[in-house]
Amino acid sequence: MKPIRYGIIGCGSMGREHIENLKALGGVRVTALADTHRPSLDAALALLPDHPPTVFATPEALLQSDLCDAVVIATPNFTHAGILRQALATPMHILIEKPLVTRIEDGLDLVRAAEGRQALVWVAQEYRYMPPVAELIRMAHEGAVGRLHQVAIREHREPFYPKVADWNRFSANTGGTLVEKCCHYFNLMDHILREHPTRVFASGGQRVNHLDERYDGRVPDILDSAYVIVEYPSGARASLDLCMFAENSVDNEHVVVVGDEGKLESLLPSLTLRHGRREDWGRREVWGQPSGTGRGVSVRRVWDTRIRYAGQHFGASYIEHERFAHAIREGLPAEISLAEGLRSVATGMAAHRSIDTGLPVALADFLPARLPGEPA
Repeated sequence: MKPIRYGIIGCGSMGREHIENLKALGGVRVTALADTHRPSLDAALALLPDHPPTVFATPEALLQSDLCDAVVIATPNFTHAGILRQALATPMHILIEKPLVTRIEDGLDLVRAAEGRQALVWVAQEYRYMPPVAELIRMAHEGAVGRLHQVAIREHREPFYPKVADWNRFSANTGGTLVEKCCHYFNLMDHILREHPTRVFASGGQRVNHLDERYDGRVPDILDSAYVIVEYPSGARASLDLCMFAENSVDNEHVVVVGDEGKLESLLPSLTLRHGRREDWGRREVWGQPSGTGRGVSVRRVWDTRIRYAGQHFGASYIEHERFAHAIREGLPAEISLAEGLRSVATGMAAHRSIDTGLPVALADFLPARLPGEPA
């Protein structure tokens, strides 16, 4: 099998995470790197001592080099649009990190620019591939809890990590916390419910984190906590509970799906999946089991034995790379399209606007009902 040649644009922590996953995957080779920050570049080169890749000073030079079959874009959020626009003009397959963009106008332009392109363009939203989450999704879509009505996601975690020059301390660079951090979760909600959101309510603020930091006299403006409610056309609802000064958690990520016949829960990092069905749920004279007893709830640990590198995301990035490479070889479409990536950004932006105005915000204010490339 001919190895797929990869170029990595952006060698910070996430770029190096991609390199580690590709090293574990097999059948691929990192042939080119580009980064303007020498320490990041040196750290990436240290991961590839046996087959040193060619180093480029700029993304443009790498994209024009003819050394790659696929490229991973893992640069700061505010640079994604410009680099992706150049990459779309090449025949390379593209895996671009979330969030797709920090401005809706750029996202719409990129979706249009990618129309009719033969090579893959895949947005890296790996949370759906975390083993217990993937199993939860499979069961929900197979009807394990009946018709879906609610999705609730909680992330209680540590503050944002330091980045090169701490670029992630300002919303102008990231798109805002609910775009930068939470587009994963909004994409997950859409994927589970298999609908596009219609309206968002949100409340949030910057309560604790980064308030004592100064950058050329500027105070970071990124939110560290929020509640978000997302509504869907069917009447289903989803919610997000985010707190980034709650690292004293046992399971810091919790996904709950409730249908009219039962409930599914995924917990990380314990890799736990819970599933319970309502007893006699259809008989009003019985009313089912009492809540809180745990009776009839199965609890199991879920792992995917294909994973050769767990990394920072419980093996999800490995599975995503495996599926991306498989799609390249088999000529399959991207599992997470530009349109999906853009919708998750729009939901985060709508949540920020709701926080700023104190009002519910319609997704139609950001995006049309159907984007190029989406089924009618």
